[in-house]
Order: sequence, then structure tokens, then C-alpha cells
Amino acid sequence: MEVLKSDSLPVRTSEDIVIVRTSVRKLATELRFGIVDQTKIVTAASEIARNTLDYGRGGDLQMQSLVNGTKKGLRLIFADQGPGIRDLDQALTDGFTSGNGMGLGLGGTRRLMDEFEIASKLNEGTTVTITKWSR
Repeated sequence: MEVLKSDSLPVRTSEDIVIVRTSVRKLATELRFGIVDQTKIVTAASEIARNTLDYGRGGDLQMQSLVNGTKKGLRLIFADQGPGIRDLDQALTDGFTSGNGMGLGLGGTRRLMDEFEIASKLNEGTTVTITKWSR
């Protein structure tokens, strides 16, 4: 697998989330993802960006265009230096929320994308890596 292009964006304000959504959709379009996959990618990016801001106290997004043989992919890496997630298994359970949401964010994001990884350390932060591959 090869990274063709990489770009970073801050995730520190609600306005940044709008920019993330727009930038991710643009890149997904450039990579020729269909409209359904574009919607899945943007939805997942929006959810994780919101978590990065609300729970991680802000952070950064790294967007990567990938190629693996004949497949193209889009990888999004959200990283923050927030308080971390105490119980990852619980956080990934549908219905669990530590805020005012519906508790579908992390689990829903995992279902929308082809690859999902999360790493978190208390008092050090959380990194969520999500990837979608072309069909």
C-alpha cells in the first residue's frame, strides 16, 4: 500500500468540522468514490471530528489518499491530546454515550467504513483511524 497524497486539517472549532466535511467530500470525489460511499465517508468523518472536538478538546485530522494494487482508498486519522477513553469496549457499544448523543457514533462509524482502529490512553489522548476502499 502506498500513500499518494496527505493533508492535515485542524479540528478545534465547530467551523473546522464544516471544513472537514467539505474537504473529505472533495477528496472522496477526486478518488471517484460513488455517492453512497461518499456519504458514508463524510458521515463517519463528521462524527469522529465532532468527538475529537467535544471529548478530545480538539485535535487534528490527517487525510491520506491510498493505492493498493488497483484499489484506491481514503484514510482519515483523527488525533487529540484529550482525556482519553476509559473503557474502549464500552465506548464502542451501541447506545453508550458519555455525553448527550444517541450513542451510535463510534460503533456506527465502524460499520460505515472498511477499516476502523482506535487507540486511547488516559490523560494522553485518542487516535481514530478510519479507511474506505474503492469497490
